[in-house]
Amino acid sequence: MMKKNIFTPPTSVESHFLKLSKLDFRYDPDEKIPIVEVNNFPRLGQLTALRFLEWVQANPAGVVSLPTGKTPEYFIRYVQHYLSTWKDKQTRQLLEKVGLDQGDKPSLADLRFVQIDEFFPILPTQHNSFYDYVMKYYIQGFGIREDRAQLIDATTIDFPLAKSFQDIFPDLEVDLSLRFRQPKSEQGRLQKEAIERVDEYCTDYERRIREKGGIGFFLGGIGPDGHIAFNVRGSDYFSTTRLTSTNFETQAAAATDLGGIEVAQKRLVITIGLQTITYNPNATCLIFAAGEAKAKIVAEAVQEDAANIHPAGALHSLPNARFYITSGAAAFLESREIHAMNTVETISENLVDQHLITLCMRSGKSIQKISEEQVAEKRVPSTALSRSKNSLPEIKQRIFERLRTNLERGLAQIENDVFFHTAPHHDDIMLGYLAHIVHLVRTPRNEHHFAYMTSGFNAVTNEFVKNQILHALAYMKTDQYLRLKNEGYFDAEYKMGAQRDIYTYLDGIASHSREHKYKGSSRRLIRNLLILYPEQNLETLPAQMYELMDYLDSRYPGQKDDPLMQNLKGRIREWEADLVWANYGTPIDNVHHFRLGFYKGDIFTEEPTMDRDVQPILQYMEKIRPTVVTLALDPEASGPDTHYKVMQAIAAAIRLYKEKFPEAPLRVWGYRNVWFKFQPTDANIFVPVSVNSMAIMEDTFRQCFQSQVDAPFPSFEYNGPFSGLAQAIQVQQHQDMKRVMGRDFWYGNEHPRIRAARGLVYLKEMELDEFYTRARELQKVTESQA
Repeated sequence: MMKKNIFTPPTSVESHFLKLSKLDFRYDPDEKIPIVEVNNFPRLGQLTALRFLEWVQANPAGVVSLPTGKTPEYFIRYVQHYLSTWKDKQTRQLLEKVGLDQGDKPSLADLRFVQIDEFFPILPTQHNSFYDYVMKYYIQGFGIREDRAQLIDATTIDFPLAKSFQDIFPDLEVDLSLRFRQPKSEQGRLQKEAIERVDEYCTDYERRIREKGGIGFFLGGIGPDGHIAFNVRGSDYFSTTRLTSTNFETQAAAATDLGGIEVAQKRLVITIGLQTITYNPNATCLIFAAGEAKAKIVAEAVQEDAANIHPAGALHSLPNARFYITSGAAAFLESREIHAMNTVETISENLVDQHLITLCMRSGKSIQKISEEQVAEKRVPSTALSRSKNSLPEIKQRIFERLRTNLERGLAQIENDVFFHTAPHHDDIMLGYLAHIVHLVRTPRNEHHFAYMTSGFNAVTNEFVKNQILHALAYMKTDQYLRLKNEGYFDAEYKMGAQRDIYTYLDGIASHSREHKYKGSSRRLIRNLLILYPEQNLETLPAQMYELMDYLDSRYPGQKDDPLMQNLKGRIREWEADLVWANYGTPIDNVHHFRLGFYKGDIFTEEPTMDRDVQPILQYMEKIRPTVVTLALDPEASGPDTHYKVMQAIAAAIRLYKEKFPEAPLRVWGYRNVWFKFQPTDANIFVPVSVNSMAIMEDTFRQCFQSQVDAPFPSFEYNGPFSGLAQAIQVQQHQDMKRVMGRDFWYGNEHPRIRAARGLVYLKEMELDEFYTRARELQKVTESQA
């Protein structure tokens, strides 16, 4: 058995944040590693930055390994902020609070840097390589000297016959089985030898780390499968630097960086091993994680015994190992939940209900049948019941009635409302609550406006754009195109043209005609190109289209596009959203594309600004005078950062709108889809979803979101299009409520929609004060960081 008290006491910085959290460093025996918990994502960056600077003060020439990706955003910003304001009064006050030496500013120049991992094969000059990230943010951004950095650069490997990896692996696919079998061709023999050279490179990389004494400060994230560096689930705790493959979860997480899942599945990685990280017994090893999406994997890493299926278990015996996490990521850590309940004066009914509902879902017992003995067997619901002012029978009745009321709200006929449906991305609304919209649009007494805040160009692959251009070029050779051209169909003055594009495509769906759909999408593409290239006309446009294909062929997958191509890709996504709502009779003028300026395709997204991002939303609200605003409700500033940044922009617009129209009725609906899931007690509208509604969502997604049908950027939870994952979530939510409320309630219910339900959509309706509170907390921390 592992010793229980091997871990060093918290440092000054850690003690400061522990005091703020009012939580213990480690809850023994449940937690196998110490934890510092903070409220939100930006605060997590602040904590890691201050702990890093604290370590650097004590180890100015130490060996550090720092992470890549989106999670380090606030870590990087805070380090740069404190170093640039070290002598400012506000910074010095904070340094004093956290116990940092306020003397000479730490210098990062003499640190020795070790790169954690890298895709293989990849050129270091590609902006989506980790080498490029390290150079930009740590060597140049932090000022670490390049000659003191140990980086992973495949172009420096001595490949056979002085060839490049592009020569040896022309399709950039590496077959690791060549390590163990005889090749059948000259190219295969060359590839086998090249793999052996890479293996030698990795061994030498490991040796050089050990000659430094190992890594002194390691900061890393934790992947969806629990991976640390690229040590995926099942990795050996004694693994060293190596060339290896990854699993689907890791490939899905990397798809955005690499230009799609097809590319990610072909790439191998060079990664330091778990033993590389733990080689130095005195290493400070920090794993940071933010958001509810990471809660399950964090709980497994922290609470489960060390085993290869939990890579972070390798850190359980490292005295200076820590997990730095947000409250959302701590959601499944039982001892912390119990501590939280025992230290509040009054526990909320909502929290008590949540724990009893969770007990029902896990045990398979309906709420009516849960007994005192069953509650007493589980620590969390038992604590919740003991702190409640109500008896178990009273709580059971309250839960059942609340759930039934939520269902009744989801079934209620809604009329005389003006809906302002908003989304960060073009498929968010339909994936979140299409099953409800299908009923809302059936009455002409409601008015619907759909607004997309970003252009979504990151979700469109180069290959898809090329195929669209080829279809359009073929269409331009048809008699129908020539007739429309002569009629002035593509003229900017012909306003009905864009609507006719849509109707042509929908006719193709109705008649099962792929050719007809291509006509519609080709017409829209031609129209968009004439807008983007005003100097072109229909005679010269084909030459421009061939130039665009040459441009796409010249780009590596995942490379950031120039603004014109971003605009074109965004317009393809906008076309797809136009198609979705045309299915329900929504005119094109009621589908608005804001293309907010903070969304630029950079790894770290800008914050929304008042003039650029908030004012357009406000102006549209003043025009349509909505009574209901819907939005993607991010519970914590993590996950797709566009979600919470869009929410901030919408929140600001709503405040200004209510200042101008204080008497205007307005309520807010929050929805979630494939990125975050509501707890049943977080939502107050349950919409029953029939098999028919699921089929509508699936068919609408596949017919309209053509760029997403092949799932180029899937969720790590589901290897397929998002519509399939959304359906799986809705089915699971129905199964959960069937367990909680009892099968008889559903199967014998007098309402046909409840009897027909095989899924549930959860929504959260909020009065403005509640919504402002949620948004204000996020705004407060992001503004304090800025």
